[in-house]
Amino acid sequence: MGFILPQYLDCPSVYACSECKAHIARIDDVISRTFQGRHGRAYLTEAVVNEKLGACEDRLLMTGIHTVCDLCCIVCDSVVGWKYIRAHDRSQQYKEGRYVLEQSRIFYVDNRTEPVSSSTATGTTGGWHNMGLGARSPLLSR
Repeated sequence: MGFILPQYLDCPSVYACSECKAHIARIDDVISRTFQGRHGRAYLTEAVVNEKLGACEDRLLMTGIHTVCDLCCIVCDSVVGWKYIRAHDRSQQYKEGRYVLEQSRIFYVDNRTEPVSSSTATGTTGGWHNMGLGARSPLLSR
């Protein structure tokens, strides 16, 4: 496997991996904030980026048996949630193909308060935007 270049979400607000700060999901893609994860509160989301899926398995969750895969950050391999592959109960099938993000494994990034300047894009200033994370990374200018 070659070098992994994480995707940078160029939108106002995102959730990022709490371990390495790689972007995981757009705030606008969150469907529900009332889910329960293994480590507390969780969010159901429509889409994610920078993901790596673990092996699928059947798990008994609060709403019944579901086939799920662990959702890992592609950069640091931390488990940040899971993906619903199959819901065995018809009333839960709306979850299929969607993701659960553990609130304790992610954090909120407001890109409006941390603008990416041209100097950040070339890697001449500090900040987490130039830590090799995504499209505005100094790695792209090499």
